Amino acid sequence: MAQQDTDQQHAGVLPVDDEGYVVDTEDCEGREKAWRESGTSRPITVVGNPVLHKECRDVTEFGEELRQLVADMFASQRTAEGVGLAANQIGVDRKVFVYDCQDDEGVRHVGVVCNPKLVELPADKRRLDDNNEGCLSVPGAYAALARPDYAEVTGQDEQGNPIKVRGTGYFARCLQHETDHLYGYLYIDRLSKRDRKDALRQMAENEPRYPVVAND
Repeated sequence: MAQQDTDQQHAGVLPVDDEGYVVDTEDCEGREKAWRESGTSRPITVVGNPVLHKECRDVTEFGEELRQLVADMFASQRTAEGVGLAANQIGVDRKVFVYDCQDDEGVRHVGVVCNPKLVELPADKRRLDDNNEGCLSVPGAYAALARPDYAEVTGQDEQGNPIKVRGTGYFARCLQHETDHLYGYLYIDRLSKRDRKDALRQMAENEPRYPVVAND
């Protein structure tokens, strides 16, 4: 329909800076709204669902089906009040994630990454941040997890163009967390056995605040 076409153009290709990284901080409100209003919110899959525990398939076709998936992911992310969402978190076996996340300076970032790969960091950029982390697929649970406070991801946008995304602080954590999802890892998989058990206990004791897919 015409309105959807207009919205998708509005959500289109992001500019890049002088170093080749996407500029994902401009018109965040308008771009997120354009995606979200073109999508349908779906329930979130939770730990134990097989789609969360295996590497997803690469995105190889960059057409209307993918754009609709991205729109649904933005809608689902907003419903669940998340800052990032991977496709397998709504049951889709594809390597794509979306994000709407602030960094530690309060700067908002909105974007899409297909087929992401984390860039190996040199030692001088591997300062660890051990803040709490949570996950929409482990609702109601939080645990401290050390991750580098700077991250770079390479991949493609929703149209298949090569992109590079970088982030610091909380946004760096988001980029690492969502990339992990697409390779079959949840953040609780990186915890000690005791902390993982505690996270699952928290999940069992709390009702999800958004629709989830119950595991059989």
